[in-house]
Amino acid sequence: MKLYNTMSRRLEEFTPAGDEVKIYVCGVTPYDRAHLGHAMSYIIFDIVRRYLEFHGFKVKHVQNYTDIDDRIISRANSLGQPFDQLAARYMEEFDEEIRELNITPAHVFPRATQEIPTIIEMIEGLVAKGNAYRANGDVYFRVRSKDDYGKLSGRDVDSMRAGARVEPGESKEDPADFALWKGAKEGEPWWESPWGPGRPGWHIECSAMSYRYLGETLDIHGGGQDLIFPHHENEIAQSESYTGTQPFVRYWLHNGWLTFGEEKMSKSLGNIIAIREGLDKYGADGLRLFVLTSHYRSPLSYSEEALESGKRAAERLRLAATLPGGNGPPADVSVESYRQRFVEAMDDDLNTPAALAALFDLARDVNRARDEGRGIGEAQGTLRELAGVLGLTLQEPEAAMGAAPFIDLVVQLRNDLREAKQFEQADRVRAGLAELGITLEDGPKGTRWRRG
Repeated sequence: MKLYNTMSRRLEEFTPAGDEVKIYVCGVTPYDRAHLGHAMSYIIFDIVRRYLEFHGFKVKHVQNYTDIDDRIISRANSLGQPFDQLAARYMEEFDEEIRELNITPAHVFPRATQEIPTIIEMIEGLVAKGNAYRANGDVYFRVRSKDDYGKLSGRDVDSMRAGARVEPGESKEDPADFALWKGAKEGEPWWESPWGPGRPGWHIECSAMSYRYLGETLDIHGGGQDLIFPHHENEIAQSESYTGTQPFVRYWLHNGWLTFGEEKMSKSLGNIIAIREGLDKYGADGLRLFVLTSHYRSPLSYSEEALESGKRAAERLRLAATLPGGNGPPADVSVESYRQRFVEAMDDDLNTPAALAALFDLARDVNRARDEGRGIGEAQGTLRELAGVLGLTLQEPEAAMGAAPFIDLVVQLRNDLREAKQFEQADRVRAGLAELGITLEDGPKGTRWRRG
């Protein structure tokens, strides 16, 4: 199994450091609804975990919540409600959406506000080592104290310093330095610390949480490409300076952006499609197939046509995996060859487009064998198993399941009309179903219906 390591900028064979694969994935900042860009990232890292477990690895997966942040405070103040109530509301909503997306929950979901003692302990250690300094109630990381700062992003400290600016009230030694602790401002939440009341900076939160729950060295650290700099670069600097252990992370995995036109989908830009909207319109499997038809490191362009295509593709796989077969001899389908194609694709840096191609070819053979009246149980079992590695449920969406008995009744009515040679009325029934997005397929084994 080979993965592209952002640090080395090449494919590397994956071998964990110990008996347990330690994975940390940067979580959401819950100040607004999560969008399809978030869904894309967490679907991808769900598949990373699922595939590792498919290979027999034991995994420990940690995904944080940044539940204290400038944006949370600003939004809560504008709404006139406590910041923790706002964050809790969106965390609860996100948890429900993750469940519906069939994303395997992390083993630990730490929250920044519940990890203040570890954060303070780490900052104290950095100050004691000379990697950080206090200034007017704030604490900053001394970027030039880390000789290899910039090794993940490839950025040069001097060029970053030239482009940096010092905000009013900041007392940095160097414009490139970044905040570990922010002194309390009027109207903002705060915690006691050796440097006075305040709250943690963004970057130190993830270093503290990954250290507490996974130790000094992680096997895999994941997130979007937009986090490479400054967030992940700063995590490396803090963590390696604090522990003295290198590397902080053995494999850095970053997914591409979901784009909306020419721009990244982002809450700050206001060009978001909420996860809830996507689930209601396209279903969990439809959203997954939309994501998985592109390689995880490539940008993915949002379009309703692509999402509709994902929804239709999910229905094709579902029908192939669930409809009953005939009573004839077993289908002549080489399930092991399909399994091998799937594994080879996924071993090649999680090449999900090639893995899906194997599944759709298998589904085609299943459908052909069913039309011939052959037994398809083994082939369907393999299809369901491999689809499950990609997190596909192959289940009828709940809304459609409620309508299924009614559709079956209408299809039976059409069949009765055809037997009575009332073909004009039968065609009108078929046309009416088509307007509702239901396609009928007449075959030797009877009439089947599908959505799309």
